[in-house]
Amino acid sequence: VQLQASGGGLAQAGGSLRLSCAASGRTFSSYGWFRQAPGKEREFVGAVNRRGDYINYGDSVKGRFTISRDAAKNTVNLQMNMLKPEDTAVYYCAGRQSDVVYMATSRYAYWGQGTQVTVSS
Repeated sequence: VQLQASGGGLAQAGGSLRLSCAASGRTFSSYGWFRQAPGKEREFVGAVNRRGDYINYGDSVKGRFTISRDAAKNTVNLQMNMLKPEDTAVYYCAGRQSDVVYMATSRYAYWGQGTQVTVSS
């Protein structure tokens, strides 16, 4: 069972990046995106249920980030628009077997390796 996050990189403030999370070995019911900046705790970004019709976002990204699922490809995407320097962090995707969306990291048993996002001012 593996989660692979990709798509990170460098962007300017106000720009956009798109992250993808590919699952192999199994299909998870719900997925979460989290991020962790140096010296800070891991922060909830957003989470999506199995059908993709219930999505919860962290307050700091509401209105700027969008999560979507591609069932055919078994991937979950994070579209990040209007990026800010404070969005700089390592972004992680996580999977749950239960189709319940949670904000807490402790609710996710499966994690990807993380992808770095750096936003310059």
